[in-house]
Amino acid sequence: MAQSPTSLLSKADSLYNQHKYTQALGIYEQLLAEERVYSPQMLLKMAHIQEGLQQYTQSMHYLQLYYSKHPSRSVLRKMEEVGLQQHLSGYEYTDWNFFKTQFYKYYSQILELLLVGAVITITLLVINWSKRKPIGARAKSLFLMYMAFLFYFANFLSLDQQGIIQNSNVPIMTAPSAGAGLVATVGTGHKVNITGEEDIWYRIEWEDQTAYIRKNNLLLLPQPLSNHRLF
Repeated sequence: MAQSPTSLLSKADSLYNQHKYTQALGIYEQLLAEERVYSPQMLLKMAHIQEGLQQYTQSMHYLQLYYSKHPSRSVLRKMEEVGLQQHLSGYEYTDWNFFKTQFYKYYSQILELLLVGAVITITLLVINWSKRKPIGARAKSLFLMYMAFLFYFANFLSLDQQGIIQNSNVPIMTAPSAGAGLVATVGTGHKVNITGEEDIWYRIEWEDQTAYIRKNNLLLLPQPLSNHRLF
């Protein structure tokens, strides 16, 4: 009979406490891949095991998954520390990055409040119009600005998709073509911002310039509010 996710997690935690790290990691990975469930501490343990195995791409991936659900400065600083030690780019700690992820934890609630505000404002304007009360130019301008901000907030305000380079000797190109100019050849573990995609290529930011990388060379990082379930 198949074991429940909770019993599997307990078994893996027991193996971890016995320092049987690779066995514990196998069960943790099964839970994450097949059951799509995890506990926050499980992700930190997975990151610790992979760091010990010098698998920094996977270690950073698990830290980022933890961070997507539990944004904290300590995790950002941990990723920056590992990045500096391993000479990996893309993990610089900034308060702005922390603010953005904190903000997106409450994105849905903020959007709901903005929509409620729009409905109330429109209702008041309709009531005034039905009573033939004049609507001042300033009120009209403020309403249009509010609606423009709401449209931008709902359609264009988003966190950048990010990915970690998961293969060695990966070419980064100036254009989405194998025959384009070579920007750099990089190893595993570097984190990049993804700004778009074209066929089998991602458009990325690399050292303050636009560049391209094949999709199969990137491990996409989870965004806040990802579709995994917590125990």
